[in-house]
Amino acid sequence: MAEHQFFLKARWPGLRNDVGEIEAGKLQTKVSIPPEMDGPGVGTNPDEMLLGAAATCYIITLAAMMERSRLRKQDLTMESEGIVDVTKGVITYKKIIHRPHIVLLADASEKDVLLAEKLAKKAETSCMISRAIQGNVEIVLETRVERSAGA
Repeated sequence: MAEHQFFLKARWPGLRNDVGEIEAGKLQTKVSIPPEMDGPGVGTNPDEMLLGAAATCYIITLAAMMERSRLRKQDLTMESEGIVDVTKGVITYKKIIHRPHIVLLADASEKDVLLAEKLAKKAETSCMISRAIQGNVEIVLETRVERSAGA
């Protein structure tokens, strides 16, 4: 078994509505509570970082699966949305919606389209971050697969 370790340094100079800093490898940024939660909204925040971790893990996993399956694509983009519920002062990260958009080459077969849809689903359950939050945060996929219009 091989283990990989990741390290993060954090500095928080003040109280709740102050601005802190984090540093983890190439990620160096200011952090604070978002304005939606009555914070200063400077830099990023934990909600955006969880969404970013889930989204980047998912799209990288999907791209790797497509490569291993030799499924050729013209483009792979995605929009993701995080939904946080605030009820009676309790903040819960409720749901993440990934909307991958896979554009296959113009000559892709119907079998290729079906494979892309299958891999999109499989990537969500294979991604390390998805597995880490499973049972706590619902993850929904709204996948769109199409063929390129060609040249």
